Amino acid sequence: MRAGSFRTFLVAGVGAVTVLSLAVRTAEAQERPAPTVEFVVGSFIFVDDGFPSERFGGAAGHVYLSPRISVGPEIAFVQGQNHRHFMATGNLTCDLVDPSNARGRRVTPFVVMGGGLFQTHENFPVGDFTSTEGAFTAGGGVRTLLGDRVTLGIEARVGWEAHIRVNGTVGVRLGR
Repeated sequence: MRAGSFRTFLVAGVGAVTVLSLAVRTAEAQERPAPTVEFVVGSFIFVDDGFPSERFGGAAGHVYLSPRISVGPEIAFVQGQNHRHFMATGNLTCDLVDPSNARGRRVTPFVVMGGGLFQTHENFPVGDFTSTEGAFTAGGGVRTLLGDRVTLGIEARVGWEAHIRVNGTVGVRLGR
């Protein structure tokens, strides 16, 4: 691992510990929200390649460990003209406000960070090339509750492979 990558990874880890230490409170009196599944559509802007923008789609899951902290997997797919990307991360999300009940607040700002892998596959006239490397993302957003089970949100993140990501989400709460 290069020194720059290690520093970035270290800063992300310290950030995760800080967010957890600020967010974790005794939650015996509060119920955790039900797990959710989110569908994600947005744009990746690759900052190390002249800022091209590419659309992506994906899905994420959230299981709440406490009323404000959730963890879960996320996958994202980007399809370009002669290439494609696949990103799989495990995410830690911290809601910045306590839910008013197990259903949640009408509007909830949040921060999120994740780590995993980023795979690129490119097609060249002389042959195909595939590379896989570590990935992380960090950012935040806001989601709003539309009825009992559906959420609508927007978020922005920065990450490695060097990109800025802006996307919308539609979430469905499973269970209660």
